[in-house]
Amino acid sequence: MDEELHERVREVVATVPAGKVATYGDIAVIAGASTPRLVGRILSEDGADLPWHRILRANGTPAPHLVHRQLELLRAEGVLADGQRINLRTYRWNGKA
Repeated sequence: MDEELHERVREVVATVPAGKVATYGDIAVIAGASTPRLVGRILSEDGADLPWHRILRANGTPAPHLVHRQLELLRAEGVLADGQRINLRTYRWNGKA
């Protein structure tokens, strides 16, 4: 993987503010990644120091293996779920700092 792209993805994820969320696809578009899956891979391998919990699947849900922890962290920031889904119309980050 291109180290420059890797760092761009990390930088974009780091700028998602508390109380907002983005999708893997949002991050991919902003960072210039070819696929949202690449964003997920970078976060799983090198995202522990980032606000990874603010990144969701396109349907507004966390990854199944992270759902409880991710929703707990989001709730602490004021992002409330309807069941296990975050309303992207309400909480989606607009891509601006």
